[in-house]
Amino acid sequence: MSLKAISLPLLFAIFASLAMYTHLSLPNNPKFVKHLIDLSLKTFSSSPFVSTPMVYSALDCGLHRHKHHQDSTTGSLCDDFPPDFPPPDTNTTSILCVDRNGCCNFTMVQSAVDAVSVLSQKRTIIWINSGVYYEKVIIPKNKPNITFQGQGFASTAIVWNDTANSSHGTFYSGSVQVFAANFIAKNISFMNVAPIPKPGDVGAQAVAIRVAGDQAAFWGCGFFGSQDTLHDDRGRHYFRDCYIQGSIDFIFGDARSFYENCQLISMANPVPVGSKVINGAITAHGRTSMDENTGYAFVACTVGGTGRVWLGRAWRPFSRVVFAYTSLSDIIASEGWNDFNDPTRDQSIFYGEYMCKGPGANTSTRVPYAQKLNDTQASIFLNVSFIDADQWLQPYA
Repeated sequence: MSLKAISLPLLFAIFASLAMYTHLSLPNNPKFVKHLIDLSLKTFSSSPFVSTPMVYSALDCGLHRHKHHQDSTTGSLCDDFPPDFPPPDTNTTSILCVDRNGCCNFTMVQSAVDAVSVLSQKRTIIWINSGVYYEKVIIPKNKPNITFQGQGFASTAIVWNDTANSSHGTFYSGSVQVFAANFIAKNISFMNVAPIPKPGDVGAQAVAIRVAGDQAAFWGCGFFGSQDTLHDDRGRHYFRDCYIQGSIDFIFGDARSFYENCQLISMANPVPVGSKVINGAITAHGRTSMDENTGYAFVACTVGGTGRVWLGRAWRPFSRVVFAYTSLSDIIASEGWNDFNDPTRDQSIFYGEYMCKGPGANTSTRVPYAQKLNDTQASIFLNVSFIDADQWLQPYA
């Protein structure tokens, strides 16, 4: 296999395995992260529905912001930091600084989280410099109002390699786990670099991030893994301009979430021409009753990559997912959706499509329970009112 054919999680898995023998030291170099992400993106470059402008805009904003990897003869690693950074606290905001090279008060993200005051009403911005932060991070419920500010999702990454087996359950395998309310992440990647499982492997699920707090927002972030990449667990969440990669159920949970202008990339194994094999699924929503107001809405997104995948499968009997104004490549199976091989769920799940385009958007052979939504049916899923955004979502600043 050529290097270009290897996906980002597999490349990181190789380096992660090496790191286990070198005291968990991964290259702390934003160009290293960019190189691996570029290779991952090139894997899917043949799809007209996958583009990479977000990557390069993110790099323009972050990769060259600080020249932290100078030779010792040309100056200190920390010379580019202004003497007054981070700035002092205000009545509404505190800023903590994380840098792997020791140019800030913290070298680990978790250490900065631990320093945040319990139940603080101020927003704490944890500014995370370019680099790979190989650690498991947990934001407990009693630490709301935290922002992770990276320097571009192609240059700042939090990475770990737990699986369902190693962490005693899929729900606990997340490299980052967010239980607090009002969490924000900007321009940063969350990665699980556990070995890529084959379909059906037991205990190999590996979550990059679990989002279990209400009112969370992600702007320009990357989510990298394979099976169960993004555990969109519970609460109301917003994802904008994000890159989400995986193979099996790679967005799953029982949250009520709005995904806008995001790239959803399957890394399932390529399927031979003419084969009807299904080897992946984008979503696995977990609504358990009609009384739950949860579901996933994908608006103005793109779906591409490799394999042949379902838009969603019914992890729970009232699963609810809608794709609208979204470009669907030919990796989408003609039937579109799956009831988790339980026909009793066909009357209770809600799977809808509205004004999508591309070769995967042909609904003529969809499963009978999939709905081609009319204007009225689609209207509640088409904007951020779906997640009550007027009550909590702040504009990007």
